[in-house]
Amino acid sequence: MSAENTPESGIQGGPGAETPRHRGKGRRRRPRQRRKGPLIAAWTAAGIVVLGGTGAGYLYLKLNGNLKSVDIDQALGTDRPQKTDNGSENILVLGSDSRSGGNKKLGGGADDGTARSDTAMVLHLYKGHKKAVVVSVPRDTIIDRPRCTDTDGKVYPAASGVMFNSAYSTAGAPCAVKTVETLTGVRMDHYLEVDFSGFRKLIDELGGVEVTTTRAIDDPDSHLKLTAGPHRLDGEQALGLVRTRHGVGDGSDLGRIQLQQAFVKALIEQAKSTELFGNPKRLLDLADAATKTVTADSDLGSVNRLMSFANGLKGISSKHMTMVTLPVRYDPADPNRVIVAEAKAKQVFTALKHDRPIPKAATEGTATGDAGGVVTSGE
Repeated sequence: MSAENTPESGIQGGPGAETPRHRGKGRRRRPRQRRKGPLIAAWTAAGIVVLGGTGAGYLYLKLNGNLKSVDIDQALGTDRPQKTDNGSENILVLGSDSRSGGNKKLGGGADDGTARSDTAMVLHLYKGHKKAVVVSVPRDTIIDRPRCTDTDGKVYPAASGVMFNSAYSTAGAPCAVKTVETLTGVRMDHYLEVDFSGFRKLIDELGGVEVTTTRAIDDPDSHLKLTAGPHRLDGEQALGLVRTRHGVGDGSDLGRIQLQQAFVKALIEQAKSTELFGNPKRLLDLADAATKTVTADSDLGSVNRLMSFANGLKGISSKHMTMVTLPVRYDPADPNRVIVAEAKAKQVFTALKHDRPIPKAATEGTATGDAGGVVTSGE
């Protein structure tokens, strides 16, 4: 099965702490992990900020005060891939999983207030911003993490054979960006981080998302229980859907990525079809929730800059967005982990560098998780 996720591969569009490599035996374990849909909230937030930012001055100040930013450029310095001059842009979108505050009651895991990255997507906007491709990076991918410096100037040594998501938990956003740039050789022009609990609130403020399940889903770990048939998912149900791994496919992280990618398309179309201008209070609530949810790089860390960026996304519909997963294969040393399929991954990264479509050969014959066909459009 191809790693490329079309609308048929899940949901169609419609209205760690650092873990060293070790040997594993027997069947693949299915650890209880949580997952968010960061691009979902980031895309929604960007579009809503465009609308919400048109209000009065006090509203602008309120929304601007909600936004958090991190200076990626200062933390990383000049030892980075060169910026491209072909008109394209690359944005690293992460879902952060803090177990403090509003997130603590939404799932298991440590409650010490530390944050982890559970979802990573590289969004590539092609020249002209009329189409895009999303490359998901599985959190369980075994990589060599580069030497990192966090925003406080503390240096962390490089590490070999660790999970991809250890970069964020070790040194935050700058290390996550540096790890992706080291892995891909592609410069990340921007960074967006979406909070766990904020995702749920955004879906509720939007009025839910319509989907149809082709078979029943019952996953006690993600607290999701749906009969086969049409549903309008509220925020908690949507969060359960993008987190579920035991209820669909082979129970792997890769299968959940398929659901997340497809749900992004459904939500984009839902957001585009929702009438907001006729309801000022709803518009304000959406803008408030969106700006509280997002952390951006310093270049996007104001309402004006995020508005400008979002304006560049408005022409991209789900039909012009391709979803793929970083080409990986199961790690023979540990069946609970995956490793990069180097030759195929190189095709993906080369395409991004040169602003070209990702060749189908790059995503054929790689591990996918087999979660396709579980949910379809709400149409």
